[in-house]
Amino acid sequence: MIALFASSPGFFVGACFVLGLVVGSFLNVVIHRVPIMMERQWREQCAEIEHPDHAATVPANPTTKQRFNLVVPRSACPACKAPITALQNVPIVSYLVLRGRCASCGVRISPRYPIVEALTGVLSAAVAWKLGFAWPVAAGLVLTWFLVALAFIDIDHQLLPDSLTLPLLWLGLLLSLFAPAPGMAPIPVEMRASIIGAIAGYLSLWTVYHLFRLLTGKEGMGYGDFKLLAALGAWLGWRMLLPTVLIAAAVGAVAGIALLAARRQNRSTPIAFGPFLAAAGWLMLMFGHELVTGYLGLFAHQ
Repeated sequence: MIALFASSPGFFVGACFVLGLVVGSFLNVVIHRVPIMMERQWREQCAEIEHPDHAATVPANPTTKQRFNLVVPRSACPACKAPITALQNVPIVSYLVLRGRCASCGVRISPRYPIVEALTGVLSAAVAWKLGFAWPVAAGLVLTWFLVALAFIDIDHQLLPDSLTLPLLWLGLLLSLFAPAPGMAPIPVEMRASIIGAIAGYLSLWTVYHLFRLLTGKEGMGYGDFKLLAALGAWLGWRMLLPTVLIAAAVGAVAGIALLAARRQNRSTPIAFGPFLAAAGWLMLMFGHELVTGYLGLFAHQ
């Protein structure tokens, strides 16, 4: 199999596409459950603060007492609670066969599920095509999957969970210990660039946040955005930070104006910045090296 992947790029890209579909199905679980897990944890912490001397004797909320994580309980229809079988959980195919409805009660299934699966599959195939059959492609796939989950969670809840951003940050720093020779792959970057990228990524948005708050008295973004940019700096290196922020800000401004106009809302309506950071970071993974090299080359020939 390894020889086949190495000798047939098309087969390798196709395999990564299928793998991306499967991972995308799991990411739907992550996107749905991680915010609920966070909310349950917050409720438990509030209960402990309100009853510090009797936390063990205070009756727990029945909904929070049950085990709830990324594995338990089994996925079920939100309407009728019927368990979703393995055949009903095949990425995209099951949605098409069921015509977008629950097999038990007929309630419509959100098209978001196949969209996440298809998007993850396409992005995974693109990473495989870009990086080729070498170990850095595994790093590129992991980064892509994290960014997809973070983007959709931020869209839904306007939060970037520490349970995802911090492992992504530390994983980027860890992989910098095994950086390939320069020019072989865009990730992982060498340790110095990774550490500086993580520090600069966090401090840059942290500074912007506090300056904006001092000038306007409002909070322009959340701390999750700082951690996400720090993670991107750890993965991509400090040289990719400025184009990442510029692309995210430009696309975010255009999309924000269009969204506010379509919904007829005012400028005070909060808009998640994480999805734009995630998208810009992925674009830097794919094309950032060529972009930065080409830009610097313009000055080298003058």
